[in-house]
Amino acid sequence: MSWLEFSKSRRGVLIGGASALAGAVAATAVHPFTAGAQQSTFANPVIWQDFADVEVIRVGSDFYMTASTMHYSPGAPVLHSRDLVNWEFIGHSVPSLDFGAKYNMSGGRGYVRGIWASSIAHRTSENRFYWLGQIDFARSYMYTAANPAGPWTRHAELSRAYYDAGMLVDTDNTIYVAYGNTQISVAQLSPDGRTEVRNQQVFSTPSNIGTLEGARFYKINGSYYIFLTRPANGQYILKSSSPWGPYTLRQVLLDMRGPISGGGVPHQGGLISTPNGAWYYMAFVDAYPGGRMPALAPITWTSDGWPQVTTVNGAWGSTYPFPNLTPHPVPSLTGTDEFTAATLAAKWEWNHNPDNTKWTTGNGLRLQTATVTNDLYSARNTLTHRIQGPSSTATVELDPSAMANGDRAGLAMLRDASAWIGLRRDNGVTRLSMTDGLTMDGSWNTTGTGTERASAELCGARVWLRVTADIRPGSGRQAVFSYSEDGSSFSQLGPAFTLNSNWTFFMGYRFAVFNHATTALGGAVTVKRFSVTT
Repeated sequence: MSWLEFSKSRRGVLIGGASALAGAVAATAVHPFTAGAQQSTFANPVIWQDFADVEVIRVGSDFYMTASTMHYSPGAPVLHSRDLVNWEFIGHSVPSLDFGAKYNMSGGRGYVRGIWASSIAHRTSENRFYWLGQIDFARSYMYTAANPAGPWTRHAELSRAYYDAGMLVDTDNTIYVAYGNTQISVAQLSPDGRTEVRNQQVFSTPSNIGTLEGARFYKINGSYYIFLTRPANGQYILKSSSPWGPYTLRQVLLDMRGPISGGGVPHQGGLISTPNGAWYYMAFVDAYPGGRMPALAPITWTSDGWPQVTTVNGAWGSTYPFPNLTPHPVPSLTGTDEFTAATLAAKWEWNHNPDNTKWTTGNGLRLQTATVTNDLYSARNTLTHRIQGPSSTATVELDPSAMANGDRAGLAMLRDASAWIGLRRDNGVTRLSMTDGLTMDGSWNTTGTGTERASAELCGARVWLRVTADIRPGSGRQAVFSYSEDGSSFSQLGPAFTLNSNWTFFMGYRFAVFNHATTALGGAVTVKRFSVTT
């Protein structure tokens, strides 16, 4: 099937075109249920940030989660939890999008390509982690690590594209992969995981259901299960006594009300058990303009071995009892980074691969210009941070003293329709600017490079740039840009920017720090600190 056909089928039934984040809840600096051992309930979404196509695995008493990252690098984040509710970044399975020049913005761009729904697994016999995903609908790649925090290394390149892969390490140590769109297949890999030794179609989706994809593959109590999504409003499961079938189909949910006000139906994701034998389903909820947010619900099993979602008044609950696990609070996914470490924290991802010769960290984040362009979408070394919902504020403290003529630097709301507040240096003068009208078409070609909507004189040697973003699901949500020259008193610059709530870019809006040249390389800015508050 072509890229365009896949793109159309992938989320073609998204309800309302927009999606959801828990609407009327007032956000706090820390998720309201991460405070400590007194936790008795948890709230959905368990993470109010954009993590799509999630898969959760358990190794002993530790849980690990991966998610899609498309064109962001490094790709395939690894998050860790001890209680299924409190999650923290620990690394990425794909250190660099090493899949062709377009991911370096050379001779093309990789927007809405890269890391789609992929799979993570643990092979107990080796005490080793594996990640598998297809790239560009052409080939699949496997990465491996002894420690899920990394380092991860390329293990294999496989000639078949395992679309929406779900990996299973069977009890006899065999690695299987379930994959496909509508026509679901199973592949068996060689013992070393480097080649395919068998491949067979095992299920054809009935026409009255339409599309099934997003495979996750399990062996539970001797039966094989392939967990599949009907985008974007249903979840189904296949069951068999053999990985090769025949499989019996059962509906898990369809048009179930979700836990986020105004949001979509929880779907995709996967099943996970706790050490004491309780089961949960971690799905995601379409919640644009913010993205797709992970939501957790308990699972029970029928006497004949089928999973059922525990609902609250017929809906996926906005709260549930806390899992029967010791609560394990983690550092907030918001907060301040002063870039004092020798490497970037795992929460950061670049827009495409960076030019690693043009940035340093340790004494603030120094961004040298890496690209000469008038198009932010073609500028390398744009560093992104997920937005915390339902609303949050990013503030950047910036030293612009090393900017060169023609440079543009600042803080953006980055997606296929973007805007930014920042600095323009021309003819020896650096001034503040608010710019919107940065747009892409449906093939992710740039259609607008921006229109300046307001400007102001820059008087000091340091500037604070701020954007406050409302990413509750639905149309008409806005971001407001402001600046300060003392770090405490902020003035709005330019009109509020209306966010695009369409789903077709897949990824939600991100905060993004950028610095690119329009005339010649050589300039730089230093980000002294970056804060996200709610």
